[in-house]
Amino acid sequence: MTAKTKEPGLDDRHRDKNGHIARKHGNTLVKTLRKIYGAGFAPGFKDTDKLSDVLHKLDEPSLSKLHRDHDGATLEGKIKAHA
Repeated sequence: MTAKTKEPGLDDRHRDKNGHIARKHGNTLVKTLRKIYGAGFAPGFKDTDKLSDVLHKLDEPSLSKLHRDHDGATLEGKIKAHA
C-alpha cells in the first residue's frame, strides 16, 4: 500500500468547493472579481482570465475570499452586482 500524498492545505472538501465554484461561476472574469475583492485579487493573472482557468492556481488569500462568500451564499449576488 502506498501513502497518498496531498498538496499542503488542500483536502477533499477544499477541492469539492473549488469544483462547485468553477461550475457555477467559471465564466466570471478576474476583472469582475477584482471589482469585488480589490486590485490584489488573483495577482499575476490578466483581467480577461476566466475564474475556471485560474481557480486551481489562486493564492490562498484570493481563494479564501471566494470560499468565504461561496459558503455564505453571497458570491453570486456580488458577481451579479459587479458584472
